[in-house]
Amino acid sequence: MGPGTRIARYAAVAAAALLLCAGLTSAASADGTTAGPNPLAGRLDAYWTPARMAAALPADLVRGSKGGTAARDGSPAVDGPRPGEYIPPSASFDGIPQAGTFFWTDATGTGRTCSGSVVRSPGRDLVLSAGHCLKGYAGGSERHLAFVPQYHDARKPFGIFPVRTDGVYVPQEYYDLGEHAGARYDFAFAVTEADQDGTRIEDAVGGVRLLTGTGYFHAPVRMIGYPAGAEKPLECWSWTTRWDSDDPADPGTFPRIACDAFVGGTSGGPMLVPEPDGWAVVGVIGGYHTGGNTPQVSYSAYFGTATQALYRAAVGGDPPAGPGPTPGS
Repeated sequence: MGPGTRIARYAAVAAAALLLCAGLTSAASADGTTAGPNPLAGRLDAYWTPARMAAALPADLVRGSKGGTAARDGSPAVDGPRPGEYIPPSASFDGIPQAGTFFWTDATGTGRTCSGSVVRSPGRDLVLSAGHCLKGYAGGSERHLAFVPQYHDARKPFGIFPVRTDGVYVPQEYYDLGEHAGARYDFAFAVTEADQDGTRIEDAVGGVRLLTGTGYFHAPVRMIGYPAGAEKPLECWSWTTRWDSDDPADPGTFPRIACDAFVGGTSGGPMLVPEPDGWAVVGVIGGYHTGGNTPQVSYSAYFGTATQALYRAAVGGDPPAGPGPTPGS
């Protein structure tokens, strides 16, 4: 393919994205609520064809950073597998209805980013992910975000669910401290709109129960994530233990899990434990070193009172937190 063809193709994609974004801006209601069929979701469903989904550029290609931020210099002393440690294998599969990935559009193009899971909520509209995944889409972001549950092989078996304007909830502490000093606050919620038929996401796919304050040790744990550029998610069965950070830049205590091949894009993916009526989530890939510097070991922020508070804010419709004022402004 010659340079002229590549430029023309990029221009066509950018133009289509620009037209879509214009439609998104005009269609979204002030509070993000939907009565009956949702035209915004219908436009997104029509735009995200199998070809466009397969071609969406991952935002998380940096190996050693599971969420797409710049990789840090890690060492076995502060990250990664221990000598002789057994690393459970992962495998590609078609996914589960309650887990999926995000697609975004803006005036310059489109892409795919991170992983998430549908959690049970009174509004039946809540997706859980990592703070470093969603903070760039909060507030006045010009990128429009949508969630596709059980995405695989360029398919969206349950449709697509737009994230509401002002529907991204990240802890204020994470904004204030940053990705590393605030690693223990690396979780987030996205409040979604209904699909094109007016169906809420939890009504379409069900939800997992959010567990908080349950400690660091869980077994068995099923971890799911969407590697950047892959058309199927990964799953791995393992267990979580406690990791006390010895990196001053990423202070805190975190759940730690060994699972092979969890690379960039898997951030925000759920750590699930089985329950009699389904699944509960005890963590998401993130936290220490934004999820880990190696594909063999992942981390999560601990789910405790701060997670409960953020959940209550999201389900209660409180104003989302945001970055503080720039020093000197």
